[in-house]
Amino acid sequence: MPQVRRRGGSTRRGRSSRTSGPRAEIGGYLRHLEVERRVSRHTLEAYGRDLGRLAAFAAAHGRPIDKLTRADLEAFVRQAMTSGLSATSTARLVAAVRGLFRFLRLTGAIDQNPADDLRAPRAVTSLPRFLSLDDVDALLAAPDGGTPRGLRDRALIEVLYATGLRVSELCGLRVTDVRADAGYVQCFGKGSKQRIVPLGDAAAAAVARYLADGRPSLLRGRQSPWLFVNARGGERLSRVGCWKILKGQGRRAGIRAHLSPHVLRHSFATHLLERGADLRAIQAMLGHADLTTTQIYTHVLEARLRDVYDRFHPRA
Repeated sequence: MPQVRRRGGSTRRGRSSRTSGPRAEIGGYLRHLEVERRVSRHTLEAYGRDLGRLAAFAAAHGRPIDKLTRADLEAFVRQAMTSGLSATSTARLVAAVRGLFRFLRLTGAIDQNPADDLRAPRAVTSLPRFLSLDDVDALLAAPDGGTPRGLRDRALIEVLYATGLRVSELCGLRVTDVRADAGYVQCFGKGSKQRIVPLGDAAAAAVARYLADGRPSLLRGRQSPWLFVNARGGERLSRVGCWKILKGQGRRAGIRAHLSPHVLRHSFATHLLERGADLRAIQAMLGHADLTTTQIYTHVLEARLRDVYDRFHPRA
């Protein structure tokens, strides 16, 4: 008899409220992304926030997530857009919702997928910002090479511009990841995928000087596996710390343009393409899974060529 009751309707409803609630549904999907799909921590956090919005929307309308209809989801997307969420962020939110319901359908939690053809708003394509060669030279010359912090900052900027690493990849570099003698660094990108990126002579020399004369002073006798450390106890440099370094050195260099680690990443790719580098090679160095992501830089080059034409052609 207990087995029959567990299969009965009343107990099943109780089970559903405990294990099929918003937290369980979303948590199960996020664990799937982390373990099976091996997405990055930042993607998990972003999807967690997006699906938290969905849970709040469902709760406000008095129904569980797995009972939301197509009309509900369209209303949810409209609400997100009208609340001020950008087109790009809304597109990511829609991707998270579609992924969740696809997961629920595959696991048998729902019979029909209401988000099967849910569409994101068309995002306005904007060309990535990048620095001119003069600005890069000024930025590299800005740090004070007579101080440990200056040596660190110079090495950090050199590595960013020489490799095009993401800021999370840069902060995750260990001393052993830099093979200056062989001319490359190894890093772990999105999905914990390892890749090898060439390291130029200038960047290798800056790193060697930092390791010899700057990093020991910042560590103050402590031990650390991380390449870039902060000045407060020698802990690993954070993403925020990296941003602050770039903004501070950018002010010293007199650069008025918006400056971030990603701007240096864009500068790396754009300058390589301008000098004839193969798009596939740039894709590999940037760690892009899809070539279409890298092709944005061809639009940058086309826009620059158009500007040169308009300014200098006598009959433009």
